Amino acid sequence: MAFRAGVKRTASHALPRPRHGENARLRIEVQGFVQGVGFRPHVYRLATRLGLSGFVRNTPAGVEIEVQGPAGTLARFQDELAASPPPAARILALHTERVRPGAERSFVIHPSTAGHAATALASPDIALCADCRRELFAAGDRRHRYPFINCTNCGPRFTIIESLPYDRPATTMRSFTMCAACRQEYEDPADRRFHAQPNACPACGPALVLLAPTGALLARREAALAGARHELRAGNIVAIKGIGGFHLAVDAANAMAVHRLRRRKRRPSKPFALMVRDLATARRICRLSPQEEAALCSWRAPIVLLERLAAADRLAAAVAPGLDRLGIMLPYTPLHHLILADGPDILVMTSGNRSGEPIVTSNDEAMQRLSPLADAILAHDRDIVLPCDDSVEIQLGQGVVPLRRGRGWTPAPLPLAGPASLGPPVLATGGDMKNAACTLRHDLAFAGPHVGDVDTPAGLAAFAKAIAHMEHLLGVRPEIVACDPHPDYLTRQWAAACGRTVVEVQHHHAHFAACLAENRLSGPAVGLILDGTGYGLDNTIWGGEILVGDARHTARRGHLRPLRLVGGERAIREPWRTGIGFLLQVAEPSLLPAHLQTYPWQMLAQALAAGINAPLTTSCGRLFDAAAAITGRCLRASFDGEAPMRLSAALTLPADHLYPVRLEEKDGILVLDTGPLLAGMAGDMQAGVGAERISGRFHASLAHLLASAAAQVAADEGLDIVVLSGGCWANPHLFHLVRRELAERGLRVARHQFLPPGDGGLGLGQAVTARLRAAG
Repeated sequence: MAFRAGVKRTASHALPRPRHGENARLRIEVQGFVQGVGFRPHVYRLATRLGLSGFVRNTPAGVEIEVQGPAGTLARFQDELAASPPPAARILALHTERVRPGAERSFVIHPSTAGHAATALASPDIALCADCRRELFAAGDRRHRYPFINCTNCGPRFTIIESLPYDRPATTMRSFTMCAACRQEYEDPADRRFHAQPNACPACGPALVLLAPTGALLARREAALAGARHELRAGNIVAIKGIGGFHLAVDAANAMAVHRLRRRKRRPSKPFALMVRDLATARRICRLSPQEEAALCSWRAPIVLLERLAAADRLAAAVAPGLDRLGIMLPYTPLHHLILADGPDILVMTSGNRSGEPIVTSNDEAMQRLSPLADAILAHDRDIVLPCDDSVEIQLGQGVVPLRRGRGWTPAPLPLAGPASLGPPVLATGGDMKNAACTLRHDLAFAGPHVGDVDTPAGLAAFAKAIAHMEHLLGVRPEIVACDPHPDYLTRQWAAACGRTVVEVQHHHAHFAACLAENRLSGPAVGLILDGTGYGLDNTIWGGEILVGDARHTARRGHLRPLRLVGGERAIREPWRTGIGFLLQVAEPSLLPAHLQTYPWQMLAQALAAGINAPLTTSCGRLFDAAAAITGRCLRASFDGEAPMRLSAALTLPADHLYPVRLEEKDGILVLDTGPLLAGMAGDMQAGVGAERISGRFHASLAHLLASAAAQVAADEGLDIVVLSGGCWANPHLFHLVRRELAERGLRVARHQFLPPGDGGLGLGQAVTARLRAAG
């Protein structure tokens, strides 16, 4: 099951129907992504082709159309408008009413109106279109090799918009006055750049500069581009300003350059994203399904996590050490195309920041924060209003799902249904990790840009700035703020200090509610919510939960066996502690694999016996950590999810049998006992079974345990829908196995497709729950 919503069409007609042969006039109010995507020129061309008169204009609410002509032609106009909008446009609602005919004899585009409450939607940024790419490399074109070429079908949008309606004076392009040639294109209804707000050329638009880390000017314009390519070919690190912020780029095949970038960025092992010259290059190093290829080539142009091929061994090993997938994206700006056309064909393109900090967006900030990291800085003078990192997607089943929702997705709204679509505006802060706030306005949910971790002053400032900008664009300041109840979360502290009504929503309930809302379900349903850490209602660490209920309220009906996490937070960075600690609670010390016996396991045994810094947890993420440590795939982790990713990468052989598991009911709660599973893994390690076989058995055994438990709860409750949410569902192996077994048991599965299954989707669940609870 996945979100599906068509165009909502309504009508209110105070005037009588026209008599046969008379012209009629309609006023059509359009809501959705209809500003900044070539919608007005599209309407103009459609009306002109059909011989209709009237006008179209942007308004704070979207687009207003008045169109006049024979009734049959007007009906055809409405049908074509709804069925075939421009490629990047998305119509959510059309409201039509009859008005009195006017005297126009042609169709025109009127200036935008202002002054009313802003309800228009800002468009996401759009990857370079095929037409602009042809002009970019056409020697006779006046924009030949111009790094900022764009049209109504592509280019920056969200990241340059300061306010709505979307017109050039309301963007960071207002400081660039169009030359006569650009102005002529802008005003010509037959031109592809008709009312393209970022329209520019080398004579009047933004320009490149290449700077030394000291700030010294090295080159301008084409020479700056050539200089950056020279630096990359020489193995140097170049900070490159893009649409939503700076990247740090190096030649992905240069092992020394990649190692130097890791050292400077303080990023020991987290995989780097790669930008490849073209689709053919991607196919040489990765296996692509039709769905993955479509996502890669879409106008969103995200990073897609793809299965690597042997040919990828030509890349530096440090690009994605120990992993079976590479994060691949295609060039999405003209500048990227120009760099990759004449430079290395595969570049590391990682966020322009030190690990754990927000992405850099301004030139001044780049000189302060990136000069210690980069050997040169390729900048330009088009300002970025708000950081917007690259989106990351992965194929789960037949769909490609965002794991990080940034450029190309933000600020796309999710239409809500049922009671969740009614009520006051709500702001949800999300969580402290993988943060993305969410705002409800009327029947739409707006997920803000990916901010990342907000556990630092810089991260918290970026979080607050993103909220302020989204509230400004949406024209709302919600008086209800939803947040996670974790006592140490900075987002909770921010909510408490903002002077509004605060509603706390338990972490796993929020995951459950987010998936229900995305699938336009009101419940009740069974939720199988799996992640690394969430503050539980009993003040312990939850993360392997079976919930039953709806978006307003849930009950805990099952969970993974609680085990003590020896070392607390430290164990998350040192999975060897989790592996030893979990095994000591479910088996004899003699079962510890040899590599774990080299660690101070006796000290951990003493801590367990004394209950010192050993909180209880039902976390599925920590279970994966333990499994990765038992197999020796990851003993120390430098980034969130490293241990599960390494364990998943080891899975090259299917399960030939399952480890034993147990389901026990205690006080009406189903307990999923993973002790026999862990003991079985340890026994296999001592018997010399390879990690690739053990990983397959682990995934299959855990999937069977989870599906069996969910099915039992569903049967007990008389339900047939199981909701899958939480960060662990980013694991394609686990997702496939559980979904298949649930389907075999006759259960329907609701999963994410619009929002990340992890904490990046948490805000939607918080917001919907807070709205429903406010309604009583």
